[in-house]
Amino acid sequence: MGVWDSILPGGGRRFIKRKDSDAGEAGQDSELPSLRLPTHFLFSCVMPVMREREHLCHGLIRSRALEELRGSLYNDFHTSEGAKRQQQRFWGPVVALTFNFVVAVGIIMANKMVMGTVGFNFPVALSLIHYLFALALMAVLKALYLLPIAPPSKSTPFSSLFALGAVMSFSTGLANISLKHNSVGFYQMAKIAVTPTIVVAEFVLFQKKVSFRKVITLVVVSFGVAVATVTDLEFNFFGACVALAWIIPSAVNKILWSNLQQSGNWTALALMWKTTPITIFFFIVLMPLLDPPGLLSFNWNFKNSSAIIISGLFGFLLQWSGALALGATSALAHVVLGQFKTIVIVLSGYLVFNSDPGFTSLCGAVVALAGMSVYTYLGMKESTTTGRRNSLNSRQNSHLPKSKVIADGEKQETRDHRFCIRSRITVPDFV
Repeated sequence: MGVWDSILPGGGRRFIKRKDSDAGEAGQDSELPSLRLPTHFLFSCVMPVMREREHLCHGLIRSRALEELRGSLYNDFHTSEGAKRQQQRFWGPVVALTFNFVVAVGIIMANKMVMGTVGFNFPVALSLIHYLFALALMAVLKALYLLPIAPPSKSTPFSSLFALGAVMSFSTGLANISLKHNSVGFYQMAKIAVTPTIVVAEFVLFQKKVSFRKVITLVVVSFGVAVATVTDLEFNFFGACVALAWIIPSAVNKILWSNLQQSGNWTALALMWKTTPITIFFFIVLMPLLDPPGLLSFNWNFKNSSAIIISGLFGFLLQWSGALALGATSALAHVVLGQFKTIVIVLSGYLVFNSDPGFTSLCGAVVALAGMSVYTYLGMKESTTTGRRNSLNSRQNSHLPKSKVIADGEKQETRDHRFCIRSRITVPDFV
């Protein structure tokens, strides 16, 4: 009856009183029967109000839904937290490691073509071209608003970004110099030494401990890789110094990439965008010291330039896939993946190209693969346990604030619901 009170005061009934014309009956009123209003008159008065309020209700619901959708899309693509969630959603550990493995095989072929067929014997300059190519591609992504947003500058000090850019340049440059001046066996021994260096460095820097079963598994993997790949240990003093100098930057590089992505809201591309200019600066400094002369006199024809550009594309993909893998897993897992690539190359040469690495090398490869399988199983089991524990803790910690938010949301929804209920006006029956 609230609607009828606003339209026809008195509840739809009007009592008409008139004065009696008879003087003897002065002061006495006579009541007439209540008037009945036609139904079509009631509908003509009420229906426009009903339609207007229903349209207003539906418009309110649609506008709120569009606002929530717009806010969700903005959080996913224009905030560092949303970009990090999208990376974790699409680039899980299996996908990231597989992507990095495929790209690593591709860049091995591309660099063999550049340094062998083309004859571009400038390893630091080639690394510089890779990072310049990566910076150009990321600049295009940023111009198209496709580059993920970086976290606020206060969340990560510039010293951490500068250290990451510096060690990345030394790690890449010294690796190429070590491969050039050392035998393959000595180079592989240096790569194996990165594993215990990471374990010690993570314990010193972040007090991160590795379980005893993982330590035993890593020892087995390193032993198998050494037996499978170390066939010659030709010693070169300068090459040995370069290899030893490369071990620590390589380990710190992987640790920083993994830690910055997992502890903050950094994505792989956002972190690459911030650190690549620093890396390029150090490459420019190292290039005249470590590369042989003759870069400007190189034959930059179309064929050679095309091969170097293809190598630059693979260099960008390798850097990106490596950052994704380090963000999704850990520095140790990325080292084990590198050793797995080495074993796959040894076994594929034996199975596909009929090469003969020897019975001892094949046994070492099998032992290394067994150790890698056990390490992967332990890592997945530990990751599942940690994920369940973190999920349980987050639910317990966010119970009270979440209840408050839900209560506020229910209050707003209740208000909208009441408004819509009031808008659904029905015409009562009249007697």
